[in-house]
Amino acid sequence: MAYGTLQTDVINSSTGLFSTNNAYSGIAKAWANINYTSGSVVLAGSFNVSSVTLVSTGSFQVNFTTAMTNANYAISGSSSNNASSKATYAFSPDTSSTGNGFTTGYCTVASTGSFTSWYTSVVIHGA
Repeated sequence: MAYGTLQTDVINSSTGLFSTNNAYSGIAKAWANINYTSGSVVLAGSFNVSSVTLVSTGSFQVNFTTAMTNANYAISGSSSNNASSKATYAFSPDTSSTGNGFTTGYCTVASTGSFTSWYTSVVIHGA
């Protein structure tokens, strides 16, 4: 049997590994651009994120469209608030294969604490 060459510009699949990038190791498996405005969470843009919920002040829950292969993934993010001169951050205290919880907060010379950020971006990398 002779082996030939397959050439294509696009591999497109609405379901399965290629639809969620789970066929590739180490690349972003999910990301979300989250805006909090007038008491509502708005998902401004996303990949592999079905919803985002504000659980309590500064605490968000991100739910994945397609679950991760396990809970051993990395999350990075940033947050900002136009009304605040405080340095802001986002971190992940709680991971599962179906979603991720993270908190936005602030840090000043005098204090630290949680607050609901107006603008938050998160990126999730996994196997």
